[in-house]
Amino acid sequence: MKTMDRPLDEDEAAFADFAEVTDWRAIAGPNNDASGPDVVRAIVQRVTAATDWKPWPLAPGEQIDPVLASWGFTTKRGSTIVVFPGMAYADALNSGWCAYQLSPNDTAEAEAGLDAHWPDHVALARKYFGEPEYVSDDSNPNFLDEWGPGAGADKRHLATWLLNGAHLRLFSTKPSPDPLTPAVGVSYAIYID
Repeated sequence: MKTMDRPLDEDEAAFADFAEVTDWRAIAGPNNDASGPDVVRAIVQRVTAATDWKPWPLAPGEQIDPVLASWGFTTKRGSTIVVFPGMAYADALNSGWCAYQLSPNDTAEAEAGLDAHWPDHVALARKYFGEPEYVSDDSNPNFLDEWGPGAGADKRHLATWLLNGAHLRLFSTKPSPDPLTPAVGVSYAIYID
């Protein structure tokens, strides 16, 4: 098992960006299986009307792929935010603790690493969003469905914050030897109502 332990700077910038969105319903779109240029253009229109985030530019002659159902934006803090009609997440690849190249014998060590770093992520989210609506872990016998049906599946930790028109889910991946979980860390996403 290999690990990386980076500062939470990218996550903090993304949380600050998320906290500035006063009403996520303005960003929400039809949450269906639609994709393509019309879906992407609608996302860009909604997001740029509701935020100061800058959409990724198309290169001269570049076309929007028909399979795309999301688009990326860059914020004034330098965050990369990917937005779908019903979800947004920060592409913060260099933030926080993670373990990778796990073997079946690394489960306990990976769990210990997650447990040690989880409180810092919760504290950071509290700084921007206040007290969580829900926080628990897989030691709770009701964890799988307590927040919502299946919300705890494949998670070691889960915390949620209610936002205007959305909720933030902060979670860690539950390491498993079979089937083998190749990597774990703490992640988050905005689920738009």
